[in-house]
Amino acid sequence: MSVFIRTLRRGLTAIGLALPLAVLAQAPVTLHGAVQFNDDHAFNRSLLKFEELVKKYYGKPINFVLHRNSELGLEKDYFAYMNQGVSVDYAIVSPAHMSTFAKAAPFIDAPFLFRDLAHWNKVLDADTLKPVADEVAAKADVMLIGYAGGGTRNIFSNKVARNMAELKGLKVRVQGAPIWSKTFATTGMAPTVIAYNEIYNAIQNGVINAGENEAAGVETMKFYEVGPNLLMTQHAITIRPIAFSGKTFKKLPPDLQTAILKAGKEAGTYGRQIESSEDTAKLDAMEKAGRLKRIPFADRDAMKKAVDPVMAEYAKEIGAEAIYNKINGM
Repeated sequence: MSVFIRTLRRGLTAIGLALPLAVLAQAPVTLHGAVQFNDDHAFNRSLLKFEELVKKYYGKPINFVLHRNSELGLEKDYFAYMNQGVSVDYAIVSPAHMSTFAKAAPFIDAPFLFRDLAHWNKVLDADTLKPVADEVAAKADVMLIGYAGGGTRNIFSNKVARNMAELKGLKVRVQGAPIWSKTFATTGMAPTVIAYNEIYNAIQNGVINAGENEAAGVETMKFYEVGPNLLMTQHAITIRPIAFSGKTFKKLPPDLQTAILKAGKEAGTYGRQIESSEDTAKLDAMEKAGRLKRIPFADRDAMKKAVDPVMAEYAKEIGAEAIYNKINGM
């Protein structure tokens, strides 16, 4: 206990106003984050940038504990924890895991939603996704404070496919949101939902032939060992929100809240820049090392044409028509 606090406590006690030590010398706030991946992954680096920026903008003592390598489970677990206000205060989470609370959430990460990276960045910079963030905050009590991501997703497979005809019947793992199963089935594949950490074994054991991911995920999870053919479908560009527990946020002082909101937005931009810029370099390195082979895919436009009606119908079904039309109009 410092001399100042001891003197203050003696003075207060003398006038009958004794206060507990916790009131006089509160410990700094500690925030717990979670990420599925290791130190090199873009998501981890984005959350470390978030920590750095919060400390910079807050300017007062604050502690961060980032639980890496799925130490606290998977992204779906992190979202449940943030919703409950326990264990995890901030994390990067796939929109697919928000669908229980907001049907439109997985739509922002759906296949063939964006034409290219320039279109994707334009949508994010225009705050087009605010209605989704508002719904997630209202129904799940989880705030989307920034948007990371930026990896272009392709199919890694133990079979070669160069066009839609060769994709027919391919057993491929997809994310849990219904739009992924609907769109992949429309292109002739046989989609199945499997937990992310079970993909490797599922391909190895012949349960499925393939999965889909961006370069960083393929590299980190070593999916190239079981799916060495990377089918260049370029079917999606990831959006991975930086999420923050609303229950935690409400307990924090206003100046820390302001710092968190500012840092979240900037950390998301940082994450998009590093992942989108490193995507091709990672694929080049893996191919050069003989870990995978990129297979040119001729029918990307045909896939999108087949999927567009499904996307439009799904947008109508979940009340996301306005967002879908706005994105298409950009």
